[in-house]
Amino acid sequence: MKNTLNNIDAILSRNISGFHQYVLNDPVHLSYVSKNLCDMVGSTENELLSESDDLYARLVYPADAGLYRRFIDDLKSKASELTAQYRLTKKDGSILYVSDTMSCERLEDGTLVGYSVLTDITDVKSENDNLRFLNETIPCGFLKYTCEKQPKVTYINKHMVDFFRFPETHDGELDYMELYKNNIFLMIPMEERRKFALYLNRVYTAGAPVAGEMTLLRCDGTRAHVFGWVTKCVNEQGEEEFQSVCIDITERHHARKEDQTKRYLKALTDVYDKIFEYDLETNTVKCVHSNNSPMFKWLENISIPIDDAIEQWISSTVVEENRDKVRTFFRDFRQRKLHESDLKPPQITYKAHSSSGEIKLYNGILLNMDRRTSLYCCRCAGDLREDALRLEYDSLKENMGELVMRLTEGAAAFRVTNESVKPLYASDNVCKFFGFTKDEWLEIMKKGAPLKQFVARSGVAYEEFERLLKNGEAEFTYFDLESKSEKHIKAICSQKSSPRYVMLYNIGGKETTGDKNSTGNSAVSIRTFGYFDVFVGDRPIAFRNKKSKELFALLVDRRGGYVSSEEAISFLWEDEPVSPVTLARYRKVALRLKNILEEYGISDVIESVDGKRRIVTEKVRCDLYDYLSGKEEFSQLFKGNYLTNYSWGENTLAELAGDILR
Repeated sequence: MKNTLNNIDAILSRNISGFHQYVLNDPVHLSYVSKNLCDMVGSTENELLSESDDLYARLVYPADAGLYRRFIDDLKSKASELTAQYRLTKKDGSILYVSDTMSCERLEDGTLVGYSVLTDITDVKSENDNLRFLNETIPCGFLKYTCEKQPKVTYINKHMVDFFRFPETHDGELDYMELYKNNIFLMIPMEERRKFALYLNRVYTAGAPVAGEMTLLRCDGTRAHVFGWVTKCVNEQGEEEFQSVCIDITERHHARKEDQTKRYLKALTDVYDKIFEYDLETNTVKCVHSNNSPMFKWLENISIPIDDAIEQWISSTVVEENRDKVRTFFRDFRQRKLHESDLKPPQITYKAHSSSGEIKLYNGILLNMDRRTSLYCCRCAGDLREDALRLEYDSLKENMGELVMRLTEGAAAFRVTNESVKPLYASDNVCKFFGFTKDEWLEIMKKGAPLKQFVARSGVAYEEFERLLKNGEAEFTYFDLESKSEKHIKAICSQKSSPRYVMLYNIGGKETTGDKNSTGNSAVSIRTFGYFDVFVGDRPIAFRNKKSKELFALLVDRRGGYVSSEEAISFLWEDEPVSPVTLARYRKVALRLKNILEEYGISDVIESVDGKRRIVTEKVRCDLYDYLSGKEEFSQLFKGNYLTNYSWGENTLAELAGDILR
């Protein structure tokens, strides 16, 4: 029996964390302390035991003294078991977080005794304090969701709830937060969902986190922009789950977009006389640049109804024989037909009365800024050559590069002195027009070259080039070595400025094609299993632009279904949102794809309707289509690889692999 008691004393003193015993009758004091407690707080037994004073209470951190007193008072009044968390100041001055669990009993002589066990929770509390500090200083949204095809949210923190602006739920009303939690894709705008699904697929298959900007769709229909991370983890139940942390950058996003818009608008005002902003969501239009025209200056930045504004403008300024043409143009714009049906921004030429009353020829263009806003820019056609080309080199390169390529086939700047020329700037296709590689062009930019020698490599007669410099306009027919076809362009050159700026316009005409076109529309075959390639007969198509080849691959992957501009952008530029810049870039890519297919004589394999494109499956032979036909002779075509060039092919690859497993 004695040995048993000694064992119990050793256990209490050394093995029970922070064990000590109270006498809770006044005066409250400790009647026993374990060695474990003494080691924990760095004090001796004599420094903690007293029959007249609670020496342990002196160790309690001053800010937690009230909490400790209430803890003792509750135990004295209820004589039960309670737990409290507070801080202790150790003898060396360091802080210790403890969880104190005390149970009480009243002895036969009426003494109330408490038995206390302390647990050191310093590490846990420090981690929580750090997280709280992070949460208060950098408010992060946090989500956990399943790895299913339609992921379900299993946890959402308050900051993320605030992001989405979920309304309070009353009896009988729809619980929007539960609705969103059952399908995480409701949190993502429609045009972003494909990209988000690709992110999740990449994270799941690669096992590595992905970070980037994302747009979220709030419950009230507005959009929030966040920067965040997605990673795959295994939760406490051993199940795979996704976790996302994100920071709200909505204000920064809008500020950046506004700044970009201002710079873009500034570039446009250097070229156009008048600019009008059309908001199709509010059905209003306002003049944002009038070039001090007395006719429109008073309307600057005043929103008025679109229908009234257009009709009043047409009736009062456009000449009668052009009014129906202009009305049709803006009607098609209002019905969202124009931007979808043309690779380039829609343009119109018409005659109208100027502010001075003269009848002049005007050029107008519609630039799609986003889903709701478009800019209509117009200028007097007679001024096009001088004003548009008077820009300095830096301005042309930095501010006008994208705009110039929207409106023309290329742009260049030269400094011409006597019989020598020094190129300052040129878009890629202008280098090719003059017969130079990029490296050769850069070399001439440094040293210059005799004018005749410079022109000779283009295949254009020197006299025609002289005519361009003298008259400001010239048309050239030349044989393009790269496409092996004869092309016809118009060049416009500034005459008074130095340096001289040149813009090129493709005016088409009948092309005399070389051997590349001699194949006709014979035997177009497509390889998707492995690396993507397209063959006309036995000859592979030499795509000169990677994105145009990728667009063709995307249409093949869709198997004859139409692909819209927005969808294509989400694949071709996964990390960039749909914007005027990416839309212009996409139109250029689509035009290059059209041109290369025309060169090989197979343009009819792609069909375009209202801006959407699809591959005409019956006009091509494709290993994917053969394999999916289910015919026995094609059953061994798929070897486990599909569109190796492109990450977005993983979804179809998973589908094909699933068919094999089944």
